[in-house]
Amino acid sequence: MKILKVLFKILKGLLIVCGIAFILLGARRYYYSTETPTAETSPFQTMAVTQGNMETLVSSTGTLAAVGTVEVGTQVSGIITRVLADFNDTVKKDQVLAELDTSLFVASVNQAKAGLAQAKAKLRQAKAEYDRNLPLFEKGHLSAQEFLGYETDRDTAEASILSSQADLDRAKTNLGNAVIKSPIDGTVIERAIEEGQTVAASYSTPTLFLIAEDLSKMQIEADVDESDIGQILKGQPVRFTVQAYPDAVFTGEVSQIRLNPTVVSNVVTYTVVVDAPNDTGKLLPGMTATMDFVVAQIKDALLAPNSALVFAASEFADQENKGSALVVARNGERPRTVPVEIGISDGANTIILSGTINAGDKVITGYKKEKAESKTGILSRLMPRPPRRSGGGPP
Repeated sequence: MKILKVLFKILKGLLIVCGIAFILLGARRYYYSTETPTAETSPFQTMAVTQGNMETLVSSTGTLAAVGTVEVGTQVSGIITRVLADFNDTVKKDQVLAELDTSLFVASVNQAKAGLAQAKAKLRQAKAEYDRNLPLFEKGHLSAQEFLGYETDRDTAEASILSSQADLDRAKTNLGNAVIKSPIDGTVIERAIEEGQTVAASYSTPTLFLIAEDLSKMQIEADVDESDIGQILKGQPVRFTVQAYPDAVFTGEVSQIRLNPTVVSNVVTYTVVVDAPNDTGKLLPGMTATMDFVVAQIKDALLAPNSALVFAASEFADQENKGSALVVARNGERPRTVPVEIGISDGANTIILSGTINAGDKVITGYKKEKAESKTGILSRLMPRPPRRSGGGPP
């Protein structure tokens, strides 16, 4: 019995000691929780407000093409006998590019000449008959009906001359068209024929060559989504890259916004034409360009991370907040809320237009991972909730 009493006293003493230790531990935790947190003890993640430049961009892709390209075709059909221009050749206006077999065209010219000579002979005969019978008609030896036949033959012969001359001109034109010439000064960027090939121009003009007028000037046709087209303006600067030169950044300018939309799988896009200089000759027709339209540029602005704005909005969502805010955690001070006026954002940062905040200030962006599970009440202890306004309901 005495042993039980001794054990009971020992157990009672241990319980008293544990209780006192628990009370002291709780008091210590409360004391440190109300102290101003340092960078090591703070439960928050912070980032600094910076001073810098910001751009708002609209991204798109497009295809490079030469400015002022001309498709050279043929108006006549035939067999290609000579090809005198090749890919990348520099050509001058009226330079011969190719020739068709001219034997049939020469025969057509000769036939038209023979037809014209025959028509002239018939005209001479008709005029002679008319001149011989005119005195007889004037003296009344021929009736008007009889003389009308001679007059008609003369007029018909004169019309035949005009028709034959037109046939000759047509034959000569076709003979001239058998020689394919360059319509402009430029560079051959495509050749679609070979010697011995037959080209047919019965229904449509086939393309034999594609000539670029000036490869030092290129253009890009980009498809811009309907949600972004309102931000694109004529004269807007553009930056773009091509896969052939991934480290090089090229520049251009919006020259045209085409109003006709393109609809593919219920997605509406508009074609935007961008002029791009190509003085170095690196840009080639057909290259794919990855572009950024520079919608807005602001220099030397105060930039706050978007995550800080999101954090402040989520932590004080239940309070009366009529605008944006940041939670500033300056060294040696308790975190405090700073109302701010914001501007444009690039997705990572937002411009701060006004507010009691400076470059270098640390703003809270979230909780540290080890504090995430116990974050409830941390901010409320460090930043007591302000009293409600009078008349705003129950406390």
